Amino acid sequence: MQYMLLIMGDEKLMNAATEVDDTGMSADYAAYNAALAKAGAIRGGERLRPTSATTSVRVRDKKAVVLDGPYTETQEQLGGFYIIDVPSLDEAIDWAKKCPAAQFGTIEVRPVWPTRRE
Repeated sequence: MQYMLLIMGDEKLMNAATEVDDTGMSADYAAYNAALAKAGAIRGGERLRPTSATTSVRVRDKKAVVLDGPYTETQEQLGGFYIIDVPSLDEAIDWAKKCPAAQFGTIEVRPVWPTRRE
């Protein structure tokens, strides 16, 4: 089953994190990514640019409204994500606990709807 691990936290802290090498990752994230790869669980993931780079789109009454910047104010912002494939929610939660961002933010674990194949 696939799960998305949504990395939520204070983007000021996330943006202030020091990069260790040309990958742009800290040593903690490099080790976490290596562990996910070794376990065969990683399906994808990326760090996201800050909310100031956000464009929001809403359609109401068939009219689109495009807004620059974040639409809502929150204490925690979406800073990145992983898509993992593991047998159970318990295993997805275990990976979320190991994510470096869990030490200062929240990792939201969401099951991904399976793709319908005909």
